[in-house]
Amino acid sequence: MRIELSSVISHRLEDVVAWHQRPGALVRMIPPALGSVEDPRQGGIEDGTRVRTRLGPAQLGGIRPEWTLEHCDVTQTPTSFSFVDAQVTGPFRAWRHHHHMEQTDDGASTRLQETIDLRLPRGAGIGERIAAGQVRRMLDFRAAQLEQDLDLHRRLAGAPRLTVAVAGASGLIGTQLTALLSTGGHRVLRMVRGRRAGEGEIAWDPAAGVLDPSDLEGVDAVVNLAGRSIATRMTARAKHEILASRTSSSGLIARTLAQLARSGSGPRILVQASGIGYYGARRPGELLTEDSAPGEDVLANVCRSWEEQMAPAAQAGVRTCAVRTGIVLTDAGGALAPQLPLFLAGVGGPLTSRDAAISWITLDDMARSYVHALLTDALDGPVNAVAPQPTTAGELARTLGRVLHRPSAVPVPPFGPRLVLGREGARAIVETDQRVSGERLRASGFQAAHPELEGALRHVLRR
Repeated sequence: MRIELSSVISHRLEDVVAWHQRPGALVRMIPPALGSVEDPRQGGIEDGTRVRTRLGPAQLGGIRPEWTLEHCDVTQTPTSFSFVDAQVTGPFRAWRHHHHMEQTDDGASTRLQETIDLRLPRGAGIGERIAAGQVRRMLDFRAAQLEQDLDLHRRLAGAPRLTVAVAGASGLIGTQLTALLSTGGHRVLRMVRGRRAGEGEIAWDPAAGVLDPSDLEGVDAVVNLAGRSIATRMTARAKHEILASRTSSSGLIARTLAQLARSGSGPRILVQASGIGYYGARRPGELLTEDSAPGEDVLANVCRSWEEQMAPAAQAGVRTCAVRTGIVLTDAGGALAPQLPLFLAGVGGPLTSRDAAISWITLDDMARSYVHALLTDALDGPVNAVAPQPTTAGELARTLGRVLHRPSAVPVPPFGPRLVLGREGARAIVETDQRVSGERLRASGFQAAHPELEGALRHVLRR
């Protein structure tokens, strides 16, 4: 079976080729629900280079088949570049993906032609027509990612290339952020716990307060995404671990950066995760800005304490920015993934009151907002990372149903989330009503690739 697709990327050939050659490109090309790269630090498309991937989302666990590809048949002329990904081992009887990039006549754009020769496994239980449709949707996704990432890199081309240490680099957002930084020509150092540091890594232990300041010398910026997942039953132990995992890591990084800043060395930028949970789960009728008062529930207290830990770095002259993350849309985890089976089964609907405000952002725009915060000197303090237009729980369900061609009229019974998360967890995570403004982020020059809900869901779900 042969599948062909042609698209035009509105960027110069040299920029498109350079993007493909850097570490992180394959991570950005694979939809996170379909697979992940075994070693995201690997890059390059030279003849003989092999990459190992795992199929299926890492966040959901389970058995994930290995898929190994080898780059070959690399050819380059002044106006074109080609290479092939060929399956070495994996789920298909055969897979050969030919990429051909050619400069357009005006030199300002690149024509990308892709041809996949594919043989399905015997007894796959899926017809060639269905398989071809899925592959074409994946190729459309990849072309959009390439275009949108290069748009971001072009807007920020005047900023210096940074060496960035990232804590929480293996998480859902961290994986995409580190790949996005790498494709933009930045150097990424991953902060790792529980083992010795390898190449491109920094060892630390936030619980024990261990971070060698010398490991951060020569580093320009730190991004802190570390913290236990909040998608859990809110027991007393879980609440303690959620808070402690964030305050210990944030406090240790901030104190270390402050120490280095006083000696005239070390990173001068700290960008840290936070969340719109800062405002409290239920703020009906309000438009929440970075100046709004914090809430009083469990996640509001976590976010407030989390941000307060940054103070030593800020007082020492480090530019600090707390990115208050909205509800992240991705089919690999977060709030969206658990809903998909219900919708696909025809019993999907709103998770909470239909008129409750939902302030959302796609996973890719979330990663891009971190890069923007790193490279925008005027941005400090808290900033809301949300799409320009919040939606409602009812509209989210209707739009998701329309994108999936499924009904969306069956509301999720309140006892469902409460069984999984507990009453307190369900109130804090699911039964929310937050209309949050992203105006400060946009005013600083950030441009969302997915500003409206239906287009966002179609990209995320490849529909």
